[in-house]
Amino acid sequence: MAKSNKLGKDGEQAACEFLIAQGYTVRETNWRLGHLEIDIVAQEPSARKLHIVEVKTRTSSEHYDPTRAITRAKIRNLVNAAGGYISLYQLPMAVQYDLMIITGTAPDFHIQFIPNAFQPPLRTIR
Repeated sequence: MAKSNKLGKDGEQAACEFLIAQGYTVRETNWRLGHLEIDIVAQEPSARKLHIVEVKTRTSSEHYDPTRAITRAKIRNLVNAAGGYISLYQLPMAVQYDLMIITGTAPDFHIQFIPNAFQPPLRTIR
């Protein structure tokens, strides 16, 4: 496995462990719909809300801001994938889009959890 792939997998594992420790249920990891992917699909135990969690893992944020990887195209893909997930499993739930920024190397990761990091873009009808 390439070094960057291992870092990403380790970061996603740390993100799952963080969510579980916070009381979330991790429903899926690396869920795919065609070319679309959701890193983590999680659910709070006390709420009927589905969390779509994008995980960005870097060894350092010194020269690069991981939030810059959340582009309009990435948001559109996550929203489309979440719609597919909800439709496939017929889930009557609200959706929240969260971001996890993982920096460092395993097992000494620094985890920054940003709940409700972005909203789906509004579309207008002309």
